Amino acid sequence: MAGSIQLLSDDEVQRFIVDGCLTVQADYPPSFHAGIRDQIEAVFAEEGNPGNNILPRVPQIGRVFEHPNVQGALTSLLGPDYILNPHRHCHLNPPKRRGQQWHKDCYVYDHNLRHPRFYWLLAFYFPQDTTEDMGPSAVLPGMQVYKTISSADPEQTEEAARAFCGRAGTVALIHFDSWHRATENVSTKNRYMLKFQFARTREPEQPTWDHQSRAWSPGIEDRHPALARDVWHWLCGNLAKKQRLPNGKMKDLFSALKCGSEGERLDAAYGLAESGASAVPELVVAMREEALATVAETAAKTPDNAHGTNPTSGCAALALASIGEPAAGALAGVLSDEHWWVRAVAAHVLGRLGASAMEAELALRKAMRDRHWWVRRNAIEALGSIGVFSHALIADLTDALGDEDYRVRRNAVLTLAKSGEASCTALEALREMLEEENRYNRFYAAYGLQQIDTPAARDILLRSLFNARWCPVTTKDNLY
Repeated sequence: MAGSIQLLSDDEVQRFIVDGCLTVQADYPPSFHAGIRDQIEAVFAEEGNPGNNILPRVPQIGRVFEHPNVQGALTSLLGPDYILNPHRHCHLNPPKRRGQQWHKDCYVYDHNLRHPRFYWLLAFYFPQDTTEDMGPSAVLPGMQVYKTISSADPEQTEEAARAFCGRAGTVALIHFDSWHRATENVSTKNRYMLKFQFARTREPEQPTWDHQSRAWSPGIEDRHPALARDVWHWLCGNLAKKQRLPNGKMKDLFSALKCGSEGERLDAAYGLAESGASAVPELVVAMREEALATVAETAAKTPDNAHGTNPTSGCAALALASIGEPAAGALAGVLSDEHWWVRAVAAHVLGRLGASAMEAELALRKAMRDRHWWVRRNAIEALGSIGVFSHALIADLTDALGDEDYRVRRNAVLTLAKSGEASCTALEALREMLEEENRYNRFYAAYGLQQIDTPAARDILLRSLFNARWCPVTTKDNLY
């Protein structure tokens, strides 16, 4: 299967960067998708929505994401080592149901900061032919980088929407931060959509699609071409070099960064990034101001999201990430700031620098013991992005598997997984994590053992998986 996957083209990847969405077709015979839909209908009628267990309950769904078109698109956008996250959901949009408001999904049981350089994707699979009257899912193309839109009320929204209509087997891949919603179903048919999440596990080092040219296509309509080029160069694994701007232009851009509309601030951020090191000191000051201005909304909870919200990276933070290595030293200094959220934002930006943040490694190691969980979480993620694993770091990460906060534990195991067999000293801690209360961390512990891949790790993993085996044909009416 791996040799036959259909990778995306340069044009398709660039269009995804701009729009934040694309569709591919899992073009199995119609009977395949009809069978999945029939099984889903039966499960909903007899048992209700199975939540995360929709995949083991209807395991044929897994073949959708093994299809060469789908696997190739995921590899192109997330790299060959992407993972299927443990959270998933089957959405039923029945006849006569009103559509949703525009919204962004939360990163389930983690607290990523939203960023144009995407690490997570949403995959929407439609197991039936979906027409416009059936209430298809829709997105606002190009708005994934925006914290705000004209209105969450679809009757008031000014931005153009795109609905995902098509034959059974349509899979929409969506930037995780996209504004999306279910539209109103005015038909007489049930509309099912199965939502899955996929994530990148390693920083991009080279293009993982059918790459022919490094050139950014000038024909793509784009609100923020400098931002889009930054994502493109990041995906290519070789960020463009920065050039110093005239001082007068820098002054104008800093003014727009602080006082402009959201679109103007985004453009100013990537304009300032062109200045490289010369813009770093003032950008660090602006990043701190942005962070302090968003503390309240960062810590807020909403009625439909009991485990918190996911903030959007500030524009100064985006500029510093785009500048890269010249910003690492200054950001390392911010890790000792008096305010926890400023420290957390600095650690997050260092994580977006990847290996270019090497200068900050020692400061990040110290931040692993910060008194606030969000700083510890981001520091661990940043160390994983740097990708240098000493024995001392592996020992610290193993200790972090016992952290009081589940998000710190989650990112510790994901970072350990990047070092492979070198993390074999963490086996006992991972075995204990397989039994912890957080259902998602159980998955990540299993993933960590899979990546360590020693005989001892495989033995722990297989014992756990056999004990936890789910039988999709066992139901209340067919117990044995």
